Amino acid sequence: MHQTTSTASHPRGSLELVRRFFANVPLLAWFCGALVAVILERAVGLSMAQSLGMPRIPVLFGFLVFLKQPALIPGALGYVLLMNILPICITAKIGAPVFNLVSRILYKMPLVVTALVHLAVLYAVFHFWADVNAYRMIMLKMMLISILLTLSLNVINGYMGEFSCSHPGFMALGAYAASLFTVGLFVNDQLFGPAMMTSDYAVVFFPLGLFFTGLVSALGALVIAIPSFKTRGDYLAIISLAFTFIIKSVLENLEFLGGPRGLSGQPDWSSLPMVFIIVVFGVWVINNFVTSTMGKALNAVRDDEIAAEAMTVDTRKTKIIAFMFAAFWAGVAGGLFAHVLRFVNPSTFGIQKLAEVLAMVYFGGLNSVYGSIVGAVSISLLGEALRPLEILKWIIIPLLLILVMIFRPRGLISFKEFNIHNLLKPRG
Repeated sequence: MHQTTSTASHPRGSLELVRRFFANVPLLAWFCGALVAVILERAVGLSMAQSLGMPRIPVLFGFLVFLKQPALIPGALGYVLLMNILPICITAKIGAPVFNLVSRILYKMPLVVTALVHLAVLYAVFHFWADVNAYRMIMLKMMLISILLTLSLNVINGYMGEFSCSHPGFMALGAYAASLFTVGLFVNDQLFGPAMMTSDYAVVFFPLGLFFTGLVSALGALVIAIPSFKTRGDYLAIISLAFTFIIKSVLENLEFLGGPRGLSGQPDWSSLPMVFIIVVFGVWVINNFVTSTMGKALNAVRDDEIAAEAMTVDTRKTKIIAFMFAAFWAGVAGGLFAHVLRFVNPSTFGIQKLAEVLAMVYFGGLNSVYGSIVGAVSISLLGEALRPLEILKWIIIPLLLILVMIFRPRGLISFKEFNIHNLLKPRG
């Protein structure tokens, strides 16, 4: 009996030993370790891959190799260990004293300076990693957009405690509104005619266009919120799902937007710096929203709406504002999505997109910025890793979600506040 208990607790004990071993490593050390790893990969990655029997560098940490070419699995695992895991861990651990010293200096500076230094290093990691090939680049951009989309839905389904199915509709509104703005004004197009303006100031016009698309999605949310928040229970889910189908059907029947064929020709304005900056800004704004007085009111509405009303919280106004706020960022995510793919189609924003974003929210965890980031990254990577299975992918991912709902009903990381001060502080 004693031997069985000891064996069962061994994995947890091993994880605790690893956690203690790296306890003095600050976040800056991990980022710099990742930067060393991606620079090393650019320098010797191809030769290392070929020496391990692979024709090229694994594009997604070797995940695609597992299903496409099982014979290359040992080489892919060896590559990930030698080129990714070991450089990060060794750099972070050995350099921990130096990085803690730098972190202490940064920690005494204004928070914005400290955050910008960390974000600059993180962006450098993304840039060098994604610059290896076009697949990595588009995968990274889509993953960043998924973080923004997941976090915006978590405002409704997590912080507010309602169940909304309207995010694909909001995303579609944002995608088409952004495409109308850029293609209609800045592109010579068969549908919209010659360009009305030059694209010399794209770095200014594109964010303004995304703000406009967010407002369009927020107005769409108001159409749902006014009737649905007069009711309680599951009516929001029914109305919001109907809204998604209505938006999809309308877009399929508007020939001046391409109808079911979709709309293409979006300018190539969604560079990695643009997507990274907008997503980081969106995460910062959403985190401030959910930790503000309005966020506390949302939590009160979620826990007990009647008690919240008794404590003078205007519950209907609070829910409408939160719903429109979440829709705004879903629209921004849709605008970025359209310009990353440079094509948008009504069929993209159907049940499959709804299932994907719901999986990200509930897998990562409700009421948690950390959970939304973990859920978006995990499901995005898993979806790409299972892409060779085609339709079976949409059997495996729901089964995984069911297991999470059984053993961790609120997700992997739920109800955990995103505290940037604790995140950036030195560890030793």
